[in-house]
Amino acid sequence: MTLLIFSCNNKKESNDLAVLDTQKSEIQVSLLEKEVMVYTTAQDTDKRLTLDLKTTFKKAEQQLETEVAVFVNPEKQFQEFLGIGGAITDAAAEVFSTLSQDKQEELLKAYYSDEGINYNIIRTSIHSSDFGLGSHTYIEEGDKELKTFSIEKDKVKRIPMIKRAQALIKDDLVFYATPWSPPAFMKTNNHMLQGGKLLPEFNQAWANYYVKFIEAYEAENIPVWGVTIQNEPMAVQRWESCIYTAEEERDFLKNYLGPTFEKSGLGDKNIVVWDHNRDLISHRANTIFEDPEAMKYAWGIGFHWYETWTGGEPKYDNLKNIKESFPTKNLLFTEGCQEKFDPTQYQRWSNAERYGNSMINDFNSGTVGWTDWNILLNENGGPNHVQNFCFAPIHADTKTNKLIYTPSYYYIGHFSKFINPKAVRISTTTSRSTLESTSFKNIDGSIVTVVMNKTEDKIWYNLLVNESKVSLEILPHSIQTLVY
Repeated sequence: MTLLIFSCNNKKESNDLAVLDTQKSEIQVSLLEKEVMVYTTAQDTDKRLTLDLKTTFKKAEQQLETEVAVFVNPEKQFQEFLGIGGAITDAAAEVFSTLSQDKQEELLKAYYSDEGINYNIIRTSIHSSDFGLGSHTYIEEGDKELKTFSIEKDKVKRIPMIKRAQALIKDDLVFYATPWSPPAFMKTNNHMLQGGKLLPEFNQAWANYYVKFIEAYEAENIPVWGVTIQNEPMAVQRWESCIYTAEEERDFLKNYLGPTFEKSGLGDKNIVVWDHNRDLISHRANTIFEDPEAMKYAWGIGFHWYETWTGGEPKYDNLKNIKESFPTKNLLFTEGCQEKFDPTQYQRWSNAERYGNSMINDFNSGTVGWTDWNILLNENGGPNHVQNFCFAPIHADTKTNKLIYTPSYYYIGHFSKFINPKAVRISTTTSRSTLESTSFKNIDGSIVTVVMNKTEDKIWYNLLVNESKVSLEILPHSIQTLVY
């Protein structure tokens, strides 16, 4: 056997190691003195983001093989956190307008205030999507020069709701917009629905349309963080949709949208590509990010979770691969909702656990921000002009003027209420697959660890941070946020 001995051969190396040891010791002492606050949401209980335990760290001993553990290492840091939020669609604004003033205030505070779950991301559509009363654009049909461009329709209900939400968000608003389809005359099928493609002769006019949108919204004092190029560009939907191959999206970005933003003084706006499911995301990333001209205009790549629609598993490994392959590009979850609305299933717990599983694994795969779909729908899962009804975290019963909070709202809140913009994700692993976990360190030094248990059993586990630990119990079908 060869024994390798590493020694410090100079005084500076010795001093550096001594300083490092002292810093670690100070961190450890500081941690041992700190309290851990445990917030819980659990099935078959009244716990909903409830602070139900305060405890303190103690000195940890070697973890036993029979014990379950969550291991956190604050020294290993990864992506910076952008935020969490949802979409203010025409449907959400329509339902919102039917509520009494006090219920409107309740909804906005539930999402955007410290009293609620502290959303800071807002997504909206560039003109119409399926979630609204019908299709519309901002121009008269055939106006390729965009002379008739107007967002007057949005000013009636959508923009007032966005402004009221914006007023509650502190300094970290991330507002971005997505088109579902160009106007019908710009497309190969001459229709906003059922897919079709952007006709090449309208590439520049369509790029100009994004600029017009940004300028119009910013004239309303709504700062636009960025855009995604196209919602679900590989899906022919019965609602507003438009198809781009990877090569077509790459070329539209590098030859039209990117240069047009720069020429219009909008080079600081962020452009997100793909905006579709995790299953095919790698091909889109490879095609666009391998092209130097296209890559320079792309802030990152957006994705949805609907690859599970046919019963498949979420493809989190694809996200990890993109982050490893293109470390300078960002991952952003741009849409997810529970499909197939059923008014008898508002409290179905598996809906919430889908959110928890996705958020934990998306963040652990390098995702910087997470955007839910409609923040509000009615008692029918709409309105949706093609009857594509879905769940939202909060529904309104428009007949009784009541808000219905689903478990999904609270599961999202276990992340959004406690993780602040500019936090950094830190290393977190579990010793058993029965628990899922992620952690972030806020800029004030506080650490947030989220732990989820999808099993039918109570689980005792140790949270170990460096050489300190807390022993905790997590209830069946529950989620905890630990703040320390």
